[in-house]
Amino acid sequence: MTTDTGVNSLADDRPLLGRTSTAERVADVLRTRIAEGYFPPGERLSEDSIGKALGVSRNTLREAFRLLTHERLLVHELNRGVFVRVLAVQDVEDIYRTRRLVECAVVRGLGEPPYTTDALDAAVTEGERAAAIGDWKRVSTANIHFHRELVALAGSPRTDELMRSVLAELRLAFHVVSDPHGLHQPYLVRNRMIVGALDLGDSARAEELLARYLDDSRANLVKVYARRIESGDWGV
Repeated sequence: MTTDTGVNSLADDRPLLGRTSTAERVADVLRTRIAEGYFPPGERLSEDSIGKALGVSRNTLREAFRLLTHERLLVHELNRGVFVRVLAVQDVEDIYRTRRLVECAVVRGLGEPPYTTDALDAAVTEGERAAAIGDWKRVSTANIHFHRELVALAGSPRTDELMRSVLAELRLAFHVVSDPHGLHQPYLVRNRMIVGALDLGDSARAEELLARYLDDSRANLVKVYARRIESGDWGV
């Protein structure tokens, strides 16, 4: 069953749907909630509970589920329902390949400084404050926000849309890791260093830092993720 916290929080998102609710808007709300960690991998999504929370019809919700299944965030199991997808190790590796291609290209293509880093700085500060009180789920969310804002520097709606889906998939991997402190803590400082390089107008240095960051993060996460998946003790 879907967790009460995840479903109840969806009611707060109802105004985002507007009067002309569509499957695309519902999918966007659910994608964001998955990216923020409300629905962990392997969890069954209840049509009745979610439809009631968002105030949408069963048909609209099913279409939203179909869209998110196409994005590899959900999976439909015959006679069982719709579940948040559990990634394979190869999926995690492919996510990082995509991130490196896109994120590094964004930084490389920034053009002449100065660069607008207010949103990046806010995301890093959000992560630092969460770390200070030991809220590592919030640190994870802040990290997702940081990379989303980094890609937004390109000013490309298509790139933003691509990365929303990729980063939501990434959060599915984060969910499986048993030590979020060890996973996220080393990268808070590195996020701050990337912002610092951009503030100095040094996009080449920022790209170098980002590439190393992504390579290290991929190696660390793949190692930990593979071990957890093999053990099978991460279930919801």
